[in-house]
Parts: sequence; C-alpha cells; structure tokens
Amino acid sequence: MKKAIISLIVITLIIIVTAFTATAAGPPPPPPGGPGGGDQPIGGAAPIGSGLVILLSMGAAYGAKKVYDMRKRLEE
Repeated sequence: MKKAIISLIVITLIIIVTAFTATAAGPPPPPPGGPGGGDQPIGGAAPIGSGLVILLSMGAAYGAKKVYDMRKRLEE
C-alpha cells in the first residue's frame, strides 16, 4: 500500500511539473511574411544533398549485408 501511494505521488508530481513547464513557455514567434520568408526559398536553405547521400549509402550497405547473410545461411 505504501509503495502504491509513493508511486501515485511521484506520477502526480511529474504531471504537475510537466503542465507548469508547458504553460510557462512564451508565445510562438510571428510567422514570416510570404511563402519563403523573404529572400529564402520555400523550405529554407537546408542542405539535404549530403544527408541524402549518407542515407542512401547506409541503406545500400544494410541491404548488401542482408544479402550476404542470406547467401551465407543458404550455403550452410
């Protein structure tokens, strides 16, 4: 019974702290003017080229490993 009361108090405190921190945040900034935000293109100036290459190479390596493991298992 004592363990249940302590866990209920801890959960209640976590909920109260979370509620206070969520309401203590300031208002969001105003939206930028226009679809691109002025001089920036839509989507900002995020460099996605190198991230895309990394993602594709990791996917290819993962696929090659799966094929290698499958062939190795078939040979056994």
